[in-house]
Amino acid sequence: MTVAKASSSPARSSTLNAGVRKREVFGWAMYDFANSGFTTVVITAVFSAYFVGAVAQGAAWGALAWTTTLGVSYALVMLSMPALGAWADLHGAKKRLLGWVTLLCLVSTAALAWVQPGDLVLACILVVVANTAFSWGESVSYAFLPELAKPEAMGKVSGWGWGLGYAGGMLTLGICLVWVMSAQARGETAADFVPITMVITAVMYGAASLFTFALLKERTLPTKSTDDVASAVMAVPERTLQGFQASMRRLHETWQASARYRDFSLLLGSAVFYQGGVAVAITLAAIYAQQVIGFQPQEIMVLVFVINAAAMIGALVFGHLQDKMGHRLTLSLTLVGWTITCILAGLATTKLAFWYAAALAGVCMGSSQSCGRAMAGLLAPTKQLAEFYGLWSFATRLAAIAGPLMYGLITWGTGGDQRTAIFSTALLFVVGLGFLIPLDMARGQRAAQDD
Repeated sequence: MTVAKASSSPARSSTLNAGVRKREVFGWAMYDFANSGFTTVVITAVFSAYFVGAVAQGAAWGALAWTTTLGVSYALVMLSMPALGAWADLHGAKKRLLGWVTLLCLVSTAALAWVQPGDLVLACILVVVANTAFSWGESVSYAFLPELAKPEAMGKVSGWGWGLGYAGGMLTLGICLVWVMSAQARGETAADFVPITMVITAVMYGAASLFTFALLKERTLPTKSTDDVASAVMAVPERTLQGFQASMRRLHETWQASARYRDFSLLLGSAVFYQGGVAVAITLAAIYAQQVIGFQPQEIMVLVFVINAAAMIGALVFGHLQDKMGHRLTLSLTLVGWTITCILAGLATTKLAFWYAAALAGVCMGSSQSCGRAMAGLLAPTKQLAEFYGLWSFATRLAAIAGPLMYGLITWGTGGDQRTAIFSTALLFVVGLGFLIPLDMARGQRAAQDD
């Protein structure tokens, strides 16, 4: 099969970089399809509730234990991803790294099937491993985007990935929902049917990711040859520098380097706040719906399914719009939408009213996630994409720790008033919007391309 020239296809020439085929973009987008089931089933809709209700046996500290476990995994990603990204850039090994971390996530997700009520330590360890590996893979996959899409079409292609991703999340959740409902009809308990949903999630993740590894190419050429991973990452003579020290040094150097790129730094600042709000929606929406609004478990799964459908629409529609109306303006509009969502959710007293807030949250989630990823690719220096996406992961994982923690502290400090906590979450989006005001996309792109 011969490769068609880029100029022979108007759609390709206006969207994709030279030499990139549409099936390769499909392969890249299929990784979003593959890994979305993990966040939808494990983090949001199924295992989170199982962890609090069964593993922690309904203890008052159950929700705190869950958010703390996730926080540990995000902290590990924050400290390690810049170093892993630098290693992948130096060795031209993004695809190889993506394969290893995907395998680790698949194995640890399937292993969650062993967790039974009361197995708190086992559950925490496996969730930390699975969520850390998932986050590594997510960040590495992001670094392929600027290699595939032209700058003026980055938002569109990012939107394709997010849209397909939410479809994958819905498919995996839908299969799990059918299993759960049939198991409940047979009189089975959560300890019986939740383990099977973990296996389903791992199988769906692995099967869909095969398209990625079959179709996606590694375009980054190795720049160094060394047997010592730590010294390759650090590019310094101290060959004994390993593990945590290497990651911390790399993180510090990458952070210093990012100061040269003012607009990338502004985007990072915005992400720390608005992604904190998004993290609240992902990790605590089901708890809020159940404890404040009165949703039942099956209703929560349907609610999450609908949120994913709305998010898919948001990612696809706003992915196209941001290339036409501007990335900064598009992201700003979604943050305004998120602020309105928090206000609506805080005021909701009926299930119907909360449905409206959830639908708007879905649209904003898809659009903000897609837009932020595309903007990071445009503002990062072209020779350090994986490394700077590692810094992007640092910012988003910091947000994933801080946002839910703020929510939990406010809830605890107000005697369990989650409405006050959700109102306060709106402030995260407002501050994130403030960081976007001085951001200049044209200036940032020039700085990234100059290097």
